[in-house]
Amino acid sequence: MEKITGFLDALKPARKQVFRNLTVFPILAPEGEGPDYLTLTQAIENDLVQVTEVDRDGRVPELKLVNDAPVAVLVVEGEELVGARQNRIVNVSFLVPGKSGITVPVSCVEQGRWSYRSEAFSAGKNIMHASLRRRHQEGVRSSVRELHEYRAPQGAIWHDIAEKSVRMAAPSRTQAMADLYDAYENPLEDYLSKFRLMDCQVGALFAINGAVVGIECFGFQDTFARFFQKLVKSYALDAIDLFKVSGNISVPPGRAKDFMSSVAKAKGESHPTPGKGTHCSLESRTVSGTALVDAGRVLHLSAFKKTADGNPIKVDYHRPSVRTRYRFC
Repeated sequence: MEKITGFLDALKPARKQVFRNLTVFPILAPEGEGPDYLTLTQAIENDLVQVTEVDRDGRVPELKLVNDAPVAVLVVEGEELVGARQNRIVNVSFLVPGKSGITVPVSCVEQGRWSYRSEAFSAGKNIMHASLRRRHQEGVRSSVRELHEYRAPQGAIWHDIAEKSVRMAAPSRTQAMADLYDAYENPLEDYLSKFRLMDCQVGALFAINGAVVGIECFGFQDTFARFFQKLVKSYALDAIDLFKVSGNISVPPGRAKDFMSSVAKAKGESHPTPGKGTHCSLESRTVSGTALVDAGRVLHLSAFKKTADGNPIKVDYHRPSVRTRYRFC
């Protein structure tokens, strides 16, 4: 935890950027060296990594990854893999050493398909939307504590995607998370166009409708830049879903600093990852999250605000009430 606290203490929130009901505080760090690993998308697009079903029949919660690169590959919790028998997202952040193979714990984000579209997976355009990632983290955290496995509540994930698709009037033949993003491509591009990367930026803190929601940081500027658009889209999709026509959505800068302080003070539990690095679960009365630490470096940190009553986000779901919202498309 000292490494995580030291990492957060060195970060500084910059001036906020706002569009509609989404506020983003860029998180800056002292300028440093570049990463000594590849991201999963980099490796897949350069044919250095192949991700496939574990065998011809496939298993929903597991995939096979072979890293032919001479360097490690960073796999990030929530990032999407598309193709093969059904689209998946990764359950935990970890490093895959160079010239090695590994089994990757995943969850399905496409309930209505179990047939091959391709032999291998390609890198998806999205990260799981933020509200579901918060619940997903809680489910994985419980699994690690109780079963020592990085598993997630699959039924709850399908339920969330199905309900969000209904609320946002974005039907999908296979109930795929990717179809939600595709249905709102133009509004999401509107959001993306209003947020910009800054020099020395390694992360961002996000607020929706005036309330802080979460923070996402990486150990290197280059890595964050590669995830920037996916992360903005993951919060923007929730912002569109929760849009309020009126009301105070201003977020004082002090709230960003307070939230980062809460994350730094959270208690942690350490667990080995499926690959290289240590998985740290973070939890306090007000926040919960995870961090990947390797060789004394924080490579990835993701944390979310807890519910108003201070309880962890529940794994089970309740049908949302019908409410009027502004339509973007």
